[in-house]
Amino acid sequence: MWKVGYFQFRPLFGQVERNVERVVHALRDVEADLIVLPELPFTGYFFRDRQEALDLAEDPEDSPTLQVLIALCKGRNFHLVTGFAEKRGNRCYNSAILIGPDGVRHIYRKLHLFHEEKHWFDPGDRPLAVTEVHGVRIGMMICFDWIFPEAMRTLAVLGADIVCHPSNLVLSYCQQTMLSRCLENGVFAITANRIGVDRRPHGSIRFTGKSQIVAPRGELRHRGPSRKEELYITSIDPLEARDKQFTPLNHLMNDRRPEFYRPLVESNPSGSSGATRASD
Repeated sequence: MWKVGYFQFRPLFGQVERNVERVVHALRDVEADLIVLPELPFTGYFFRDRQEALDLAEDPEDSPTLQVLIALCKGRNFHLVTGFAEKRGNRCYNSAILIGPDGVRHIYRKLHLFHEEKHWFDPGDRPLAVTEVHGVRIGMMICFDWIFPEAMRTLAVLGADIVCHPSNLVLSYCQQTMLSRCLENGVFAITANRIGVDRRPHGSIRFTGKSQIVAPRGELRHRGPSRKEELYITSIDPLEARDKQFTPLNHLMNDRRPEFYRPLVESNPSGSSGATRASD
């Protein structure tokens, strides 16, 4: 059994050190194997422009924030998945990072940027991947990736047992949809969302909370409140995700017919002139 969970809270925009201190204080006595934090939990979300995002972002090779979090993981002997604003030269990514007592294990850069994020961040340039931690296979995706079923399916095909999903959700659809994503892929998912409002001179955005843990059969194990901070830890058996037998005669992975899914990886968009119609 693994002890997994999330910390749902309200980051204060631009107050990186204070937000890091808030996380360390919340997790300092936690006993767990894996904890997930929201998307962009240290910088806040609603940037004025790309330059502001770059000014608040950190290079993982020289990041005070990551050094504090690695020390936390080492002291408590757990692994942590968190969102962060990643600076690489003049590029800026909306990223998620898996860290543990031994340091950084993997960085994922958000593939599907939501709305004004396209003004602030460069699109992700690395493939989806799975990292093994103590025999458990962990995948990562970020917030709006949920609306593209190909993202979670790719992680499942790669063998993920648990999909960690840092989020700053503002729409009302994701939490319920993730039950279907877990059902169709036979994986656990931990969606860590934030609460509160980013109030900025150029406007404000309210976040929906309701962080959750979903099991491989689409079972909602827990869903948090919409407006309150919550640290939630529970026990799961990650090996449940290895059983892809849906009925005695159906297997979620083996029954796929990828030779008929070619339009999914072709550049031709839906409804364009290249569309064909099946005949009877």
